[in-house]
Amino acid sequence: MHITIVAVGKLKEKYLKQGIDEYRKRLTAYAKVDIVEVADEKAPENLSEADMLRVKEKEGERILAALKPDQHVVALAIEGELWSSEQLAKKLDNLATYGRSSVAFIIGGSLGLSDAVMDRANEYLSFSKMTFPHQLMRLILLEQVYRGFRINRGEPYHK
Repeated sequence: MHITIVAVGKLKEKYLKQGIDEYRKRLTAYAKVDIVEVADEKAPENLSEADMLRVKEKEGERILAALKPDQHVVALAIEGELWSSEQLAKKLDNLATYGRSSVAFIIGGSLGLSDAVMDRANEYLSFSKMTFPHQLMRLILLEQVYRGFRINRGEPYHK
């Protein structure tokens, strides 16, 4: 399986980089994992609705350019479905079984995802009704993907 994470913005915090590197290393036994960072759109602190839309559209164009036509796209969005770890594992297993072994997870910027990106997505996934920093979501997502592969292989993993 080939997992791609397309994320807005550069990762800056060392502790997040270390955690992401650890899970990417663990995942090499199960899948090829790529992380594609697209530039975030610079914006002033106080944005109008029109400015917010413009920022999301610019970031959305960059996200869409990073996707391949054959990828199954899962957009991380607060309005998405809540999946358990077991449901994510089953989803990954089903995608691989039915020939959709290239999966892209999309993590938007601080304003969220554009309508064009949401339209391209095959599914919307929410990790919680809470809002998390988009950079932290990379680590959380990688850990859950790793957990999903462990579940699918019947391998032990802490609960």
